[in-house]
Amino acid sequence: MKDQQRSARPEAPEPLPVPVVDNHCHLDIQRDDAPQHPLSEVIVEAAAVGVDRMVQIGCDLASARWTHRVLDEHPALLGGVAIHPNEAPAHAAAGDLEAAIGEIADLARHPRIRVIGETGLDYFRTGPQGVPAQQESFRRHIALAKERGLALQIHDRDAHEDVLRILSEEGAPERTVMHCYSGDVQMARECVRRGYYLSFAGTVTFTSARSLREALASTPLEHVLVETDAPFLTPTPHRGRANAPYLIPLIVRSMADTLEVPVPVLCEALSANSEAVYGPW
Repeated sequence: MKDQQRSARPEAPEPLPVPVVDNHCHLDIQRDDAPQHPLSEVIVEAAAVGVDRMVQIGCDLASARWTHRVLDEHPALLGGVAIHPNEAPAHAAAGDLEAAIGEIADLARHPRIRVIGETGLDYFRTGPQGVPAQQESFRRHIALAKERGLALQIHDRDAHEDVLRILSEEGAPERTVMHCYSGDVQMARECVRRGYYLSFAGTVTFTSARSLREALASTPLEHVLVETDAPFLTPTPHRGRANAPYLIPLIVRSMADTLEVPVPVLCEALSANSEAVYGPW
């Protein structure tokens, strides 16, 4: 019964009053405990609750190729491509990291790919032996984003200091997004000082995430984005089930409560910020 409950699809939340963007999702990934739904259905159900635009992120070569392919078929999607930090050490060990990033650069020529990412550092899953490859890959992706004039989306897990240090050393692109922001208030203020955008996911709704909500509360509206990171990080009260863009309203309403702003005001800001980062759909 418990497994059936976890795999059951949550009901659609109340629609948002103003459409917003899911700033980061992985629509090619299926969780083992969830049924697969056609991409066209995922897009339609999201639009029905006010999530009419999405940024599909491909973070290994297979998903980057998939992202490149579907963008011409679905106007609601823009794309991002990169070698995820957890993929970089394996490519380095195989001797093909340079070639992998080269293919990412080729895919990023597509006019609807507006993001280099997610790139960055992950010291949770990769041990010390993988750090040099991660850092080299991160620097290469930063340079690529600047070369192409694209936004940069950053994955940062247990690596706050090094992420900020490398961005400072390399010079961050004009439009830099901290995907699934996980830092504290002090880091949020530093990111805002540098002009970065902070993207908040379903984690901000978790009961245990008080420090994350404090970071959100300290962030000006003009620096805030929202994402699902679907199919991961499903918001409360559906934590543990597969996530999807149609659940964004749950995150947005939680964020509005934390920021103490009306939901329509937050939605307007999220939409405007997204188009400022990625351009028009």
